[in-house]
Amino acid sequence: MTDASTAAPNTNSRNARRQRPDMAEQLQQLRAGAGSTDAGADASATQPAPAQQQQQQRPPRAKQQRPHGQQQPQQGRKPRGQQPQQQQQPEAQRAPRKVNPVLERLFALYPQLFGARFVPLKLGVYEELIARHPEDFKAEDLKIAMGQHARSTRYLESVAAGHARHDLDGNALDPVAPEHVHHAILELHRRRSHRNPGEDLRPQLVTRIAKAIEASGLDHEAYAVLVRSRDANNNAVVDEALAELAQQAAKREALLRAFEASGRSEQEFADMYGMKPGDVTRTLQRVRDDKKRAEAAAAAAAVAAEAAASAAPEVQAAPEAEAAPAAPEAPAAD
Repeated sequence: MTDASTAAPNTNSRNARRQRPDMAEQLQQLRAGAGSTDAGADASATQPAPAQQQQQQRPPRAKQQRPHGQQQPQQGRKPRGQQPQQQQQPEAQRAPRKVNPVLERLFALYPQLFGARFVPLKLGVYEELIARHPEDFKAEDLKIAMGQHARSTRYLESVAAGHARHDLDGNALDPVAPEHVHHAILELHRRRSHRNPGEDLRPQLVTRIAKAIEASGLDHEAYAVLVRSRDANNNAVVDEALAELAQQAAKREALLRAFEASGRSEQEFADMYGMKPGDVTRTLQRVRDDKKRAEAAAAAAAVAAEAAASAAPEVQAAPEAEAAPAAPEAPAAD
């Protein structure tokens, strides 16, 4: 009978202890394990990382096609060298004003009158130009050109300044009439007010009218009568200028009375009131001149009134001296 322990292994019993390999087998196993470890390391090195693998597996994004020469600007930032659309378009340039060819010819003939410096022209210069240059100017064209010249701001400035009128030879003649100076000042004020609608230019206008009144050499009331018109606003400006002049005259007269009452010299009077001696001298002299002119005007008015009074009876007696024409006699009866 065969022993059960040798005939078949007992599976229920503990596995027999494995025999330890000898030294040669251990070395062989170590060599085999090192080779497999190197191969695994090489494989892991050549294999892409998970993030790289996903990136490589992602299909490339198709480029958006744009028209040739067009670039997409970055969000929130303007491309360098690119201006806003409204600045890229050039502004509409104002067309240069075309100069009247007749005025160009006048400038060539008389640069001292129609050049960089404008001066008031003598009355009747239009007829003189036609007479001197019949081959250069047509009457109607010259009339239009002269009107443009006379309405220009530069010409009105020269008139408003009270410069003398000039002939074609450049000779200074009589000064511009006071009413022409006055109207030029008003026109210049109107144009400036149109250009500066929010600015109050009335005080400047009143001051300039006051200076024009003094420069005219006319009596203040005579000037007012000369320049008054149907425009109530312009008349009010004249009244304000007259009031300003009257106030200035009152101050000058008060200074003269104070000087005469002080009994001092002009230098001492100026030192006493803290004024410049030159200003005191000019003010006192002006008051004296105003008084002389007022006395001369009063004397002239008295002479004119006396002459008118003496001539009145002769004028009234003249119609009585003339005999009335005799009525035709009736024919005698047969």
